[in-house]
Amino acid sequence: MDDRTPVLIGVGEASERIDEPTWRGLSPADLAGEAAAAALADAHAKEPLAPHIDVVAGVRQFETSGPRAEAPFGRSDNFPRAVAKRIKANPARAILEPVGGQGPQHLVNEFGRAIAKGEAEMVLLCGAEAISTIRHLASRGEKRDWSEETGGELEDRGYGEALITGELGRHGGRTPITVYALFENARRARMGLSRKAYALEMGRLFAPFTKVAAANPHAMSREVYSADELATITGPNRLTSDPFPRRMVARDQTNQGAAVLLTSVGKARALGVPEDRFVYLHGGADVRERTPIERQDLSSSPASVMAARRALDRAGVGVDKIDYFDFYSCFPIAVFNVSDGLGIAADDPRALTMTGGLPYFGGAGNNYSMHGIAQVAQAVRAKPGSMGMVTANGGFLSKYSVGIYSTRPAPPPDFDDSDLQAEVDAWPVPPVAQGVGEGVVETYTIDYSRQPEPVAIVIGSLRDGGARFVARTDQTDGTLARRMAVEEPLGARVTMVPDEEGRAIIQTFEPARLKEPTA
Repeated sequence: MDDRTPVLIGVGEASERIDEPTWRGLSPADLAGEAAAAALADAHAKEPLAPHIDVVAGVRQFETSGPRAEAPFGRSDNFPRAVAKRIKANPARAILEPVGGQGPQHLVNEFGRAIAKGEAEMVLLCGAEAISTIRHLASRGEKRDWSEETGGELEDRGYGEALITGELGRHGGRTPITVYALFENARRARMGLSRKAYALEMGRLFAPFTKVAAANPHAMSREVYSADELATITGPNRLTSDPFPRRMVARDQTNQGAAVLLTSVGKARALGVPEDRFVYLHGGADVRERTPIERQDLSSSPASVMAARRALDRAGVGVDKIDYFDFYSCFPIAVFNVSDGLGIAADDPRALTMTGGLPYFGGAGNNYSMHGIAQVAQAVRAKPGSMGMVTANGGFLSKYSVGIYSTRPAPPPDFDDSDLQAEVDAWPVPPVAQGVGEGVVETYTIDYSRQPEPVAIVIGSLRDGGARFVARTDQTDGTLARRMAVEEPLGARVTMVPDEEGRAIIQTFEPARLKEPTA
């Protein structure tokens, strides 16, 4: 292999549960620091590695993911350098990645290329969340001081581009759980399934994930559920946004950190890293999708599938040759979207997750896929020559990064995805108009977090001209939303009038057919 070939040499994870006697109440920087130390140790090098790290790239916590985000216990002014300080590293560059769950895999792709070009020598990627500890201490009236003034150079890449247009946002479709619910119900419409049948389909997808999480020492949930238990609405498994019960959505109450150490083959050999620690990146890809309202088909994200296929093509293998998967799994549709596109069944004998998935292992914010990469790396090491695939998703199926890993040596893959991106950007955009008059519902969700009344959000096409519209029910009157909970909104006719702020408010609802109650 060329000495400049990028190679992953160390992975590390750290976690703690508030219900265990070993819980210490660690900060995100502490958790990431422990994961970074574990990654250094995992390389089994003969020489100290920390002095050779010239880049530390950190993944944003929820508390730094927006201009209004709050850090109840304070935070570091330079997260990457705070982690570096804990392992006695002094990198030339410190980077804070934009918001998005694609970040960990995107960073591997980016710095694999940088190492191959001689632009970096050794790169530490890290991130962590401590949301469970924050909420636990706050519930007891306790506080911690996690503020740190580390100082030093920081390449802050900002929060990232806007992923939701105003038309969807002002009608209430601005949070992941509501927007993904719109995607999920659009897929149900495409498949022609009832609520009950589709709930069971989601349950069958995620029930095996719970078994993987139960065996994972870093998982936040150890409960094993059947498909029926996941699909059945109960008090503990209440509906959040139709069609999602609580147990089928990403779990944000986590205390988890993960880190990955990258370098070149030549550097690793010079520092005495045994070659049985080497994991090569055989293929990678990064593609951005259109904003949700600009997509022709709300039931799928073809850009994500294109990224997965490009990564496989670069690795020179078909999906049948992949031994291990970790599909990003914030909601069922995030898995269905890519598994459908690649022809992988929910009951494929190869597990679709290595961690247990975001609802059960834990949705460690933007950093979840760092855990997926770490566990895929460990799996392919344990079975030399095998191959693993990590898919990482950001936004609303908006930004997708994919990596193919193996211990089998491979030259640096090409990372130019400009042709795929140009193809996505050239796709036609459906016309969008204000919801006035009569329309037909294409997809919907019912948001039960709105109090005191549930609110339904719909996307459909106007009867006059066929343009796409977004509308919602009156947030002060839950009558129509409650009807939609027991009658079939998909294909229903609605009439709408604009309110004083230009939002389309549903006035009448005529269902296509009656379906089973869900709540």
